[in-house]
Amino acid sequence: MKFRYAIAAVLAVFVLVPAAPARADVVLTPYVGSLFGGDFENQPGNRVSYGATAAFMGGGIFGAELGFNFTPEFVQDTATTPDISQASLMGNLIVGIPIGAGQSGQVRPYVTGGMGLMRVSHNQSELFDRFSSNDFAINFGGGIMAFFSEHVGLRGDVRYFRALTDDEPGLGVDFELGDMDFWKWDVGAAFRF
Repeated sequence: MKFRYAIAAVLAVFVLVPAAPARADVVLTPYVGSLFGGDFENQPGNRVSYGATAAFMGGGIFGAELGFNFTPEFVQDTATTPDISQASLMGNLIVGIPIGAGQSGQVRPYVTGGMGLMRVSHNQSELFDRFSSNDFAINFGGGIMAFFSEHVGLRGDVRYFRALTDDEPGLGVDFELGDMDFWKWDVGAAFRF
């Protein structure tokens, strides 16, 4: 009989005590950054990268994002290689813990990972025909979102990208890690809605 009263008391606490309001955030971040490391570490080029992310953070620690980046000089034009550009569109999951009492001044360190499409291409030149390569790719990394007010802040992160290959096309989906890999850092203004 006492067990029933204990269950009723616990249920009454959950029903009568109001839950803290959960806030879902959409964070839009245009950014600038650079690619480094990986297979292209010793290739000429500055690899400045531009892009934007749209992140949806739920009321807890989990979220999702869609990110696009473009690097106009992935490999710089030389006598033996054409000017090669790179672009990617990735869908990621985010795990981020908000730190701070209110919405203004809040900091959220996070880890992220996901997959999407990576495109490498170059324009036609005197020595080379135009080519492009579209591959699936994975990425993972981490960063921090820091908000100075309720709607404006900064976001910066570092991510690792790796292309995937299908060694036996036509026999189903069987991806393996590809040869192309690199790191990317970026920083940008974050706008929270």
